[in-house]
Amino acid sequence: MNPNTSQPWSQAEFETLLRGKSSSYHIHHPFHVMMAEGKLTRQQLQGWVANRFYYQISIPLKDAAILSNCDNREIRREWILRILDHDGLQLAGIHDEGGIEAWVGLGEAVGLSRDDVVSLRYVVPAARFAVDAYVNFARRQPWQEAVASSLTELFAPHIHQQRIDTWPTHYPWVDAEGLRYFKQRLTQARRDVAHGLHFTLDHFSQTRALQERALEILQFKLDVLWALADAIMLSQCEIDIKGPKP
Repeated sequence: MNPNTSQPWSQAEFETLLRGKSSSYHIHHPFHVMMAEGKLTRQQLQGWVANRFYYQISIPLKDAAILSNCDNREIRREWILRILDHDGLQLAGIHDEGGIEAWVGLGEAVGLSRDDVVSLRYVVPAARFAVDAYVNFARRQPWQEAVASSLTELFAPHIHQQRIDTWPTHYPWVDAEGLRYFKQRLTQARRDVAHGLHFTLDHFSQTRALQERALEILQFKLDVLWALADAIMLSQCEIDIKGPKP
């Protein structure tokens, strides 16, 4: 790395540091390790799907916040695709139910009802707190920082592919159609990374201080995802799908 700490890293060095944050990605969280190894119970996997739905429905809120703060039309043109990916669209003969609906399908594939998922009755308070912290960050911070926070997508294709590869073996009771969300995100996440990374490398490479700020922001988002996994694991994800919580 650049020995002169007052000078910005080269873009190649900066990208290496950003990618090096992968060691903090939630694929390494004990709960996700258990998931990949097939050690979750049916109820725990259902609890994860039900709690993560709150994150899924919050993604377009986060992206809409970025758009509302962004004065760059070219960025907005690209960024709006992220909202459509999750909310879906019906326009000019094109009908796409979107990622949120695909996640509802995942819930049904693991044995939950649509109402179990969309009612949010099984979302634990700590999960809500972690997700809301991320949405509020996107609303209140400069849009450039909110864009940088999206770079956890750098590491997402690996975890999506891991689920596609391991669930049919470890959780054969899960309807394979439910894996559609993960398959869709393989392509979408790589497109999002290309856009978000290019902007971050360009904008934040102006000074070393900006580069260090970008690394802090990425760590914040990684901490959000880790805290979300903590919340789900600590709740033990033992839900009673016969009825709502008292």
